[in-house]
Parts: sequence; structure tokens; C-alpha cells
Amino acid sequence: GIVWSVRPGRAASGVTISVFVRNSMRARLRPTVARVPDVLVRTFEESDIPAALALNNASVPDLNELDETAMRSLLSMADAALVAEVDGRFAGFCWVMRPGQSYASENYVWFSQQYADFVYLDRITVMPDCRRLGVGRALYAHLTHQYAGVVPVLTCEVNLVPRNDNSLRFHAGLGFVEVGQQHTGGGAKQVSLLALEL
Repeated sequence: GIVWSVRPGRAASGVTISVFVRNSMRARLRPTVARVPDVLVRTFEESDIPAALALNNASVPDLNELDETAMRSLLSMADAALVAEVDGRFAGFCWVMRPGQSYASENYVWFSQQYADFVYLDRITVMPDCRRLGVGRALYAHLTHQYAGVVPVLTCEVNLVPRNDNSLRFHAGLGFVEVGQQHTGGGAKQVSLLALEL
């Protein structure tokens, strides 16, 4: 037989585990390395609009549909707009707004009535083949780092009707708490209004 020494991810520094492998098992065992993709967060650029627009509209009903004119209008109100890339490829985007914008979103208006100062995540979405690679967490990490000490809370909403359980679990895991609920779109949707203290 042979002995492989491996260093477990949670072990203390310098600790190894020796595993005895019989010769008869060697043919069935092949050491593999799971590569973690590189996630880069950068500023949203003009050239990102086509990819962002296509991804946005593929994400309905979690996001409302936009045309290019509407997207450009929202971007003009954004305090920050970000793109995530995985291995150099467009993987997702988000943008946020501060108070005082002439934005008719029912959820933005709700937060404006509740908080004197905040940053509102108007939308965030990730390419389907890039989910579970840390893209969403990278975008949120960038936002929380950028706005910590600048505003008291980061706010957003997640659909309850139609229900988006994945997003609800994701935001709960980041530390967001529900601060309200409301029906929007004439009752077509119900949302959970969330806030994360910064």
C-alpha cells in the first residue's frame, strides 16, 4: 500500500492526516483539485449594458423588466454600480441608490419614508452558470466595505409572492433582517423589506 498525507482545511497549521490506501484501491482513486474561480468586482461600464440588460430581463419576475432607456435612467440615479467577473467573463451586476432620487419604485419610496439615510440595493443578479461561485457574496462584500461608516444600513427587498426562497435564505445568511412587508404592483407581488446594519 501507499500513504498519502493531506492537510485538512480546518486543521490547525502544521497538522496532517495520514491515510493508508491499499494497492487494490489505487486504480480507483485519483487525486483531484477543485479550482476556485477568480471573482473580480469592478465598476459598471457603458459596454456592460447589453449583457446586464439581457441578464436583468432573464431574471423576471425576481427583477422587473427593463429596456435600454430605463436601464440608463436607473444607472444615472445609482450611487454605485458594480459588475462581477468570473475568470474575466461577465457574471453579474448590481447597483445601489442613496436617498433623494426621483425614483418611483414603491420599495425605494418605502425605505425613504422609514430611514433618514440608507443605501438601497435596487437590483442584483448573477448569471445562472455562475451561481454558487461566490459572485453574490463578492458583490455584497464590496458594497458593505464601501458603505460601512458612511450610511447606517444597506436595504433591499426579496419577493414573498412569487416566493424566492433561495434569495431569502441567502440574505438571512448575510445578516439581513426583515423590517417590513408590503404588496406592490397593484397586489401582484408581496415583498419582504430587508435591512443590514453597516
